[in-house]
Amino acid sequence: MWGPTVAKILPWVLTALLSVAFPIVAYDVATDHGVGEVPALLLGAIGPVAELVITAVWRRRLDEFSTVVLVFLALGVVAALFFDDPRLILLKESAVTGLFGLVLLVTVPTSRPLMFLFGRRFATNGDPERVAWWNGLWAYPGFRRTQRGLTLMWGATFVVEAVARAVLTYRLPVATMVVVNAVVPPVVIALLITATVVWARRSRRAGEARTAALAQAV
Repeated sequence: MWGPTVAKILPWVLTALLSVAFPIVAYDVATDHGVGEVPALLLGAIGPVAELVITAVWRRRLDEFSTVVLVFLALGVVAALFFDDPRLILLKESAVTGLFGLVLLVTVPTSRPLMFLFGRRFATNGDPERVAWWNGLWAYPGFRRTQRGLTLMWGATFVVEAVARAVLTYRLPVATMVVVNAVVPPVVIALLITATVVWARRSRRAGEARTAALAQAV
């Protein structure tokens, strides 16, 4: 049985080793031994796939973010089959990130912004009672503002990140972009998760304060 500290640290260790370090090392070692840039980029995808498999086995489920990453990796393999330009394969990662950001932005004004759905999955773990509780929170204006604000934050950040990496793809050497594509996404996601936690906590405290003030007034 994993202790709570190990359970929190292990995912980040796996990400650092398999999704950040492995693609960089695999690309460098492969190209040093005469492997082409496109096959070397594909070899680097083994690490993230291994992380997904380990995480899914450990948690006994494949969450939404893991599914999205898996789709990204699959699109990379498809791109490699049709294009022999390593920069186009690198550009694919920015394109998919930007597309996902746009999807997030499109859902902001809807009745179910995408971060509401992601939040429900992580907050309820699929338990029917907790799902009903989470859905019921939508009746509160403060909760709706928070979910739309979080979706806007994630979407806008992904779009900006995608544009920046797309520009760098044609300005930096391929080897440098391998490092950028391995390091930047997990760092950005870590920052977004931190901002999401802080925002959610402040929103909850504000809601509790409003409820207490209303009860006192009554």
